[in-house]
Amino acid sequence: MVIGVPPVLLLAVLSGGVGLLIGSFLNVVIHRVPAGLSVVRPRSACPTCHTPIRPRDNVPVLSWVVLGGRCRDCRTSISPRYPLVELATGLLFAVVAWGAVAAPPISSDGTAGLPVVLAFLYLMAISVALTMIDLDVHRLPDRIVLPAYPVLLVLFALGSALSGDWVAFLRGLAGMAALAASYLLLAVLVPGGMGFGDVKLAGVLGLALAYLGWGPLAVGSFAAFLLGGTFALVLVATRRAGRRSGIPFGPWMVCGAWVGVLFGADLWNAYLALLGIG
Repeated sequence: MVIGVPPVLLLAVLSGGVGLLIGSFLNVVIHRVPAGLSVVRPRSACPTCHTPIRPRDNVPVLSWVVLGGRCRDCRTSISPRYPLVELATGLLFAVVAWGAVAAPPISSDGTAGLPVVLAFLYLMAISVALTMIDLDVHRLPDRIVLPAYPVLLVLFALGSALSGDWVAFLRGLAGMAALAASYLLLAVLVPGGMGFGDVKLAGVLGLALAYLGWGPLAVGSFAAFLLGGTFALVLVATRRAGRRSGIPFGPWMVCGAWVGVLFGADLWNAYLALLGIG
């Protein structure tokens, strides 16, 4: 431990640094996965002059600033979206790490086992990628959503094995099935209102939320519809969209889920207290 630096701050800073690197990779994922391309090969290159990006020009955020937002070789403008995705991922990773130590409910006893922290960092990474892709092409690619099931199941199982809390893992499985089934029912009853990509993502989010508790699951599920519905109403009211306009729901599912992860337990307890139940 660095002398004089609180462990929670050190973990947040380190996680933020890792998040910047992950964000750089996510830019590749966001661009290539919807096109069906490999995220490994070929090396990243300028889309205009096709010159491979040099390692010194691939430092998250900093390289874009140093180059003035332009390609070193052809001077074509580079979208500020790239450093913004990197910066956002770094900040969000720091928030997850901070919450894991300083602000339960990422762990019910106030500390988070490493597998559980890794699970939520992974969830944050795919949350960023899926949000950007859904905004771009209105799709939630199976190449990102489906692998999240085994990854999260393994990490949560390890977390439960280390803590001895298998109830949390079983609750996660129940939440996964319940939320996926709910979205499937909506997709069947309201054709065109809910895509099957949303159904698949619902299972992933239900697993993560219910692992924390029923409160986070309830809050996270409700928050998705509250946020998405509010946004849709604003678009309609400002005539930027019609009642039949297709609005991607994946980003709101993700945002709602993170409301549940970070604030769900407190909001649920407050709600129960308001009803005189807590």
